[in-house]
Amino acid sequence: MDNLSIWTYSVVGLTFTLYIGIAIWARAATTAEFYVAGKGIHPVANGMATGADWMSAASFISMAGLIAFNGYGASVFLMGWTGGYVLLALLLAPYLRKFGKFTVPEFIGDRYYSQAARIVAVICLILASITYVIGQMKGIGVAFSRFLETSYDTGLYIGMGIVFFYAVLGGMKGITYTQIAQYCVLILAYTVPAIFISMNLTGNPLPQLGLGSEYIQNGVASGMSLLDKLDQVIIDLGFKEYTTQTMGNTLNMFAYTLSLMIGTAGLPHVIIRFFTVPRVADARYSAGWALVFIAILYTTAPAVGAMARLNLMDTIQIGPIGTETGNLKYEDRPDWFKKWETTGLLEFEDKNGDGRIQYYNDKNEGFAAQAASYGWKGNEMVKVDRDIMVLANPEIANLPDWVIALVVAGGLAAALSTAAGLLLAISSAVSHDLLKGVFKPNISEKAELNASRVSMAGAIVVAGLLGLHPPGFAAGTVAIAFGLAASSIFPALMLGIFDKRMNNTGAIWGMASGITVTLLYVFQHKGFLFIPGTEFMMGMDPNWFFGISPNAFGAVGAVINFAVALTVSRLTAEPPESIQALVEDVRVPRGSGAAPHLSAALDH
Repeated sequence: MDNLSIWTYSVVGLTFTLYIGIAIWARAATTAEFYVAGKGIHPVANGMATGADWMSAASFISMAGLIAFNGYGASVFLMGWTGGYVLLALLLAPYLRKFGKFTVPEFIGDRYYSQAARIVAVICLILASITYVIGQMKGIGVAFSRFLETSYDTGLYIGMGIVFFYAVLGGMKGITYTQIAQYCVLILAYTVPAIFISMNLTGNPLPQLGLGSEYIQNGVASGMSLLDKLDQVIIDLGFKEYTTQTMGNTLNMFAYTLSLMIGTAGLPHVIIRFFTVPRVADARYSAGWALVFIAILYTTAPAVGAMARLNLMDTIQIGPIGTETGNLKYEDRPDWFKKWETTGLLEFEDKNGDGRIQYYNDKNEGFAAQAASYGWKGNEMVKVDRDIMVLANPEIANLPDWVIALVVAGGLAAALSTAAGLLLAISSAVSHDLLKGVFKPNISEKAELNASRVSMAGAIVVAGLLGLHPPGFAAGTVAIAFGLAASSIFPALMLGIFDKRMNNTGAIWGMASGITVTLLYVFQHKGFLFIPGTEFMMGMDPNWFFGISPNAFGAVGAVINFAVALTVSRLTAEPPESIQALVEDVRVPRGSGAAPHLSAALDH
């Protein structure tokens, strides 16, 4: 066993021991502890746990990979995922916490005085959460396959077992404290390598500043910025300019960002975290602290993506383009290359038989013609999975073994933390909202707790099996989940809080129409999403509605939801007076003396 393997097993083993120990120590004994951690979490701790819950495999593993290959265009993820938290903090978190229910479907069922509305909300929640957790399973499979140097499928099965143990045992109480530890691991794992690499490439220890600093080549200042150097390298190989590349047209960029923002504010596994704090004001503080903790990673991600792409290109293109010695010999490929080949996430094909690796954009007709004159017969890096870039980056940059091991532990922490939160949201919807709320209102607390654990175990199995063949890279799959939440849950929550005239008929028709239109659009264009290893190119399908990609269509679904809900509610009967009073009271700050009906309305 080499030094890297020893470091990796040691660091990952220690972190897993910590997670499992916390899960055993904080295991849930009641349904209140299982669903909302007994409502006793400090807002700073809850903000940290929310950050870990939020910064999933898509954030830690996949987002920088997207930025690496899509440049400026991938900023939609940064803007959407952080902007969504502002919406959540201002428009939803304090009001939902004041309402005081365990789950999102429970809020919708009570606010819209309808079991049918609750059931529709459960269906929407499960569809969005299962889609989201598939993306986490992709990240778990990627991280474990590299950590154990095995196939992606085997890595996924092992990861499923780990999630099963601590999520099923601890519930929200165990998950919360585990996620605090996981945040510390993942943020160190993300920022420490970024500091090392930024120092190597620019001499600046802050990656956020290093991104725009002067590029240092072989210890000598190059006279150009890092981004200018990256633009030059990839343009010379036929790729699009990094700093101006977009993901489709302007409308698609806007719709994508909006879908991610309102999807963030509508995701149940995030919203449920604001029920774990003692007071209403703590919900708003939690959202603010979560944004701070998230910003540390999100402001680092652009530098990580750009530096990873530059290091990758420089590793393969070692000399002047078109010369005999310009490309890396396959037999001389570094160890990190060989290990990622083992996972099946990195593949090479020697198309011209010269034993060297040609990595260029053979879809660019102009450059492909030029490449043919060099004797090149096509791009030979036939698969470079975007989700490997963050984990491979420290190895490509020849960082110390302990740093590489820390990144593996961080990737696993990110994927496991969010998977646990999502699985809890799914199990709560099944056991609390369907079983207790609809089918068996008199079920005992112990039976409900057992049902929660059984439904969580079932969700792990389903998500894991779907994760064996995910619909693309982790962040792309997660974007679809955000679209489903944006088109169904977010409008129902917003209208439930801010429109006292909104009735149950309008809410049900709105949710059903929004998510149906979004799903139909996604499946109509599933060919784009379900081709493994394809280039992530946006705005290429002429059949897209105004050039809006399936990943971004949740924004359109949300508009349809709002329009249908508002129209139907105005054409049907008003809600009962007690419900209208409840809506008024939920929006009034505590202590104002203007909320006399709240407790009565909640009891009603």
